[in-house]
Order: sequence, then structure tokens, then C-alpha cells
Amino acid sequence: MKIGPVTFKEACRFVSTHHRHNKPPRGHKFSIALRVNGEIVGVAMAGRPVARHFDDGLTIEVNRTCTDGFRNANSMLYGAVWRAAKAMGYERCITYTQADESGVSLRAAGFIRVKELPARLSWAASSVALKDMRDPVGNGGVARILWEIKRTS
Repeated sequence: MKIGPVTFKEACRFVSTHHRHNKPPRGHKFSIALRVNGEIVGVAMAGRPVARHFDDGLTIEVNRTCTDGFRNANSMLYGAVWRAAKAMGYERCITYTQADESGVSLRAAGFIRVKELPARLSWAASSVALKDMRDPVGNGGVARILWEIKRTS
């Protein structure tokens, strides 16, 4: 197993092929791949926080992780993103899971559960958005959990 960089294009292709409920993000600051015998078994994509109030220049968001089911890949990817982010000067890393996901990979990488967020039509929807405008692929209508890890010193 080897952690290393991956291009945005390669990471998006992997997410398009393997992610069970999300499309690739529209952009990133960096992406990381986990490879076994040269083949990608998982990717993590990190970028600016989607929520404006978290976009302080010192917080990065893991916008997407995706694996082909390789054991412990998600935990390794979350840990690698945080190590890279700290090396770049970030003070905090956040991400979200669907409320029915255990978060075991995040806890293994040192993230803590911060807050439960109620379902809404989409990540970008206002409280008055129309239901038929919802993108059928993504997290619209699903309760989520906010997770974070912070620099300790």
C-alpha cells in the first residue's frame, strides 16, 4: 500500500466509477490516492469548505473519499489528508457523513463528531427551495454529521 498524490482528473474518474451516492466535486485544493500494486484502491479529495462560515483560510474540507472496498483504505486516506493539510498550515479539517454512516474511519483517523445536521433538499438549497429542483445524485434530503480534527499545538 502506498499513499501519494493523484490528479484531479484521475480522482474524479475514480469517484465517478466507485462512489455509491455522490458525483465528483467541482474542484479541489489537492487529492490523494491509496495504491496497491500500482492500482488505485481509494481517493480523498480536499478543498475549500462548502459552508461559507467555515471558509476562513485555515480550514480545509474533505469533500469526497471513495474506495473500492479495500480494508482500512478510508481511514488511511483521512489520515493522509490531515497530515498533508497540517504540513500546508491548515489548523482544522472538516468533513460530513450521512447520518446513517458509522464514522468508524473518521474516528480511526482522529476526527471527532461535532454536530448533527437535519436533512435539507441539497447542500446548497435554501429553506424555501423547491423539492423538484433537487439533484437526484448527492446528499439532498439526507441528515448529515459534521466531523472535525484540529491542530493540537
